[in-house]
Amino acid sequence: MNLKLDKKEKEIEDNISSYKQVDTAKRNLIEGIIDKANEKKSISLRLKNNDLEQLKRRADTEGLPYQTLLSSIIHKFVSDQLVDKRSILKSIEILKASEVSRFL
Repeated sequence: MNLKLDKKEKEIEDNISSYKQVDTAKRNLIEGIIDKANEKKSISLRLKNNDLEQLKRRADTEGLPYQTLLSSIIHKFVSDQLVDKRSILKSIEILKASEVSRFL
């Protein structure tokens, strides 16, 4: 897997020598906060039958449980990582058109 660092991560890596290790108590507190943030909670959700069936088919195609796929979709949405394919394609069309017009 080829992961790229974002700007903040790159800054941290570039300045790693200036950071100090935290004491055990503070580290435990931080890890506790992270663990609490990552806890899962069961919810009840009403979906249209057709939407649920399509979700199950898509999950089956992806090779994972539909609950996992739904959780992933929600996570991507709330963290602004979910992208609209049509918006991306429209942006590409606009960029291509502007490139073509630049050479005319």
